[in-house]
Amino acid sequence: MFRGAITALVTPFKPNFDVDFDAYGRLVDFQIEQGIDGIVPCGCTGEAATLSHEEQIQCIRFVIERVAGRVPVIAGTGSNSTREALALTKAAKEAGADAALLITPYYNKPTPEGQIAHYTAVAEAVDIPIVLYNVPSRTGTNMLPETVATLSRKKNIVAVKEAGGSVDQVSQIRKICSITVLSGDDSLTLPMMAVGATGVISVASNVVPGKVAALCASFEKGDLAGAQRIHYELLPLFKGLFLETNPMPVKAALAKMGLIQNVLRLPLTPMRAEPFAKLEAILKELGL
Repeated sequence: MFRGAITALVTPFKPNFDVDFDAYGRLVDFQIEQGIDGIVPCGCTGEAATLSHEEQIQCIRFVIERVAGRVPVIAGTGSNSTREALALTKAAKEAGADAALLITPYYNKPTPEGQIAHYTAVAEAVDIPIVLYNVPSRTGTNMLPETVATLSRKKNIVAVKEAGGSVDQVSQIRKICSITVLSGDDSLTLPMMAVGATGVISVASNVVPGKVAALCASFEKGDLAGAQRIHYELLPLFKGLFLETNPMPVKAALAKMGLIQNVLRLPLTPMRAEPFAKLEAILKELGL
């Protein structure tokens, strides 16, 4: 379940900012038709921070039903409130999610002891595989390798999405424990796999699911040259999708491809003209 290319799926909105479930269904089908290995609804890329809890559960349930068992669904259920994270994780399990992805509590900036207590409370209350999510650029705090190792002793804490931008951190995690590591940075997927990661929870695979899946599969079967070729082909896209705050660029790209409308919930707004022109050039170069 925790291998290969897993898409951190955007949440499409209508011009009135309601969830566009018609477009959502098309995105899910596009991902699976292109060979993606798994889908994450309601993560950071899915704008979970501006979804109500009712909407978040509705989105998770919709994706699970649309996927219909074709690939694993790892539901984004994290919060900086342990009580809220626990309630969302319970709801995801009841909806039939295969696993849950929980971001490190943000804003509160808990100590390692607080992080351990937070994840332990959820893991002990909800019997579902849990993926830790370390993304210091959004949370303001780094989850240390030693913290990950301690949490990995819980039977249902099975993986970590590592988006700290550090291959060294992945190396340290893999050295001290056997937890599954997934890259959280598209441009670092290949180097992270070289030190033991098993794949990526990807932003770029919203746009090119088949190619990101092929990168991971090439590395897995020992075709390093093939994986490198795809990595360098997609590297401009990996960088272009972060010209402004995620998911602003990826939504602009998907809108340009005709898959969704370029609508984000405030305080996020559509890309400015200058960075969008750079992204558009990258999309044209890739034939998108």
